[in-house]
Amino acid sequence: QVQVVESGGGLVQTGDSLRLSCATSGHNFRSISMAWFRQAPGEPRSFVANIKWSGSTNYADSVKGRFTISGDAASNTVNLQMNNLKPEDTAVYSCAVQITSSYYYDTAPARYDYWGQGTQVTVSS
Repeated sequence: QVQVVESGGGLVQTGDSLRLSCATSGHNFRSISMAWFRQAPGEPRSFVANIKWSGSTNYADSVKGRFTISGDAASNTVNLQMNNLKPEDTAVYSCAVQITSSYYYDTAPARYDYWGQGTQVTVSS
């Protein structure tokens, strides 16, 4: 059974930093890309960042310059360094894993095959 588990969320103040981590287990695949999405209360899930193991990254405009995605292809792990956090960043952050080729854009949830349960990030003003 594939497991995708996020960690590192918490309650912080505006301007603080957090580092989220995502680890996978129970599989024998190597992912093509991994990504972070987030969902605030009452809002749909939205794209945050993607990393392709070829080396390219993609960020939502709202986090560009503040967040950095990184990881390791061999272990199918990914991190999200979040700096200068704002109240608007408050959401449940979920890790997504792509293991099959896809015509979907990085920003589309349908691109990804496995998802974690999410970790809560709360930023107070």
